[in-house]
Amino acid sequence: MKARNILFGIAAGFAAGYAAYRAYEAVTMPAPQPDGQADASRYGRIRRALMLSGIARSLASTAAAAYGPLGDAMEASVRGLPVWLRAPVFALEGSVLEGGLNALTDYVEGYALERRYGMSEQPLASWISDKCKEEALGTGVTVLLTAGFAWIVRRFPQAWAMLASAGTLPLLVAANVVVPVFVMPMFNKYTPLEGPLEARLRALAARYGVGNAQILRMDMSKQTKKANAFVTGIGGTHRIVVGDTLLEHFTDDEIEFVVAHELGHYVSGDTWRMVAAGQVVSTIVLMGSFETIRDHSPESSARATTLAQIAFWSTILTQMLRPMLAAFSRSREWAADHFALQATGAPAVGASAFRRLRDQNLAEDEQPWWFEMLFATHPSLRRRIRELDRATLRGVAR
Repeated sequence: MKARNILFGIAAGFAAGYAAYRAYEAVTMPAPQPDGQADASRYGRIRRALMLSGIARSLASTAAAAYGPLGDAMEASVRGLPVWLRAPVFALEGSVLEGGLNALTDYVEGYALERRYGMSEQPLASWISDKCKEEALGTGVTVLLTAGFAWIVRRFPQAWAMLASAGTLPLLVAANVVVPVFVMPMFNKYTPLEGPLEARLRALAARYGVGNAQILRMDMSKQTKKANAFVTGIGGTHRIVVGDTLLEHFTDDEIEFVVAHELGHYVSGDTWRMVAAGQVVSTIVLMGSFETIRDHSPESSARATTLAQIAFWSTILTQMLRPMLAAFSRSREWAADHFALQATGAPAVGASAFRRLRDQNLAEDEQPWWFEMLFATHPSLRRRIRELDRATLRGVAR
């Protein structure tokens, strides 16, 4: 018990210290830098530091709820409720506490830093509105999934990992249908892309049998100055989305190359590949958590803190598997680059597009090797541009 309290004290102290430091940053964050004066290297270093400290802080908070007096207090607060209601209320309490702890952190990382480096002009009221919607949606989903998962754990204490793993696939598929159709429009406006550029992109897609794909314009400038395009959804909800920041600052040739890259994901079925990868990872994580938590008695399975312990070990195992997922994602980005090169025959245009993306998004040419290996979902821009420059020298052309 003494060791447990010491560990809890360390975790709680770290989480509180992290929140206090972010509060200090919120007060002392300098004014926005003029255009053209932001330092991409410094911006990248800050983003990496925030990400790593955020992971550590999240683990500390989860550990406190799983193994510390905080978890015991939350367990006691739900003990008088019907057994089916304890876990979702426990999850609601945890989400509220986490949201409060993260409030200043989110402000610094998601708002103040982006304005400081000229990446956003979003008004504070708009940012707060988006954040409230995000928190409400995330909390609602967490509570519902926790209720279902808790029932499985209580009902099948010796087999919950296998059953929950089997239920992961339909959830992943459903998320890829629900998110593009119902969730994304809550934060941005999506309209069909029209005009000569749309006809050009539609002709490109038609060459690969997907001329009926939805090609949409997104008001990305509402939140950021960064340019981007992406593919989302599956089946009838599959969409190729082009940010208005891309449309306004890139040439039509460059936009075609970027969209061809996204089309490569679409044609190759990368969404389904990622669903399959998510299924594999979730199975490993759930089975690993089951083995780590050795007490599978009905009494233990009925405790809400058992779910917090599962969440803690699931987070640990997910982070351990993260390099594998990152490597898989990078391989698909290379494949999409190669598809775009074959589809457009314009490596010089692709290199120009990536350079423009680098400058507009304040991205580094190359991140530290260890960060790319452990976390990066995209290869370094320097290597991607170098490959396209080499293709130009080899004489690849339209």
